[in-house]
Amino acid sequence: MAAQNFEDLNVGKQARQLTQEIYRLTKTAKFLKDFGQRDQIRRAAISFMSNIAEVFERDGNLEFVQFLY
Repeated sequence: MAAQNFEDLNVGKQARQLTQEIYRLTKTAKFLKDFGQRDQIRRAAISFMSNIAEVFERDGNLEFVQFLY
């Protein structure tokens, strides 16, 4: 059965786990002192996951595979 959304794929699950881990790590005291750095790292994690989801929604496996490479 084909994946219904990007989170059905391993890469989608890993992207979600990575984002959750980054949020966990950036709750530490070191990151709480530097809001700019913390927010930039969190936005990058969300952007990574969002980009995978965006390309997944496009038609064509070739473009999706090329993006992930």
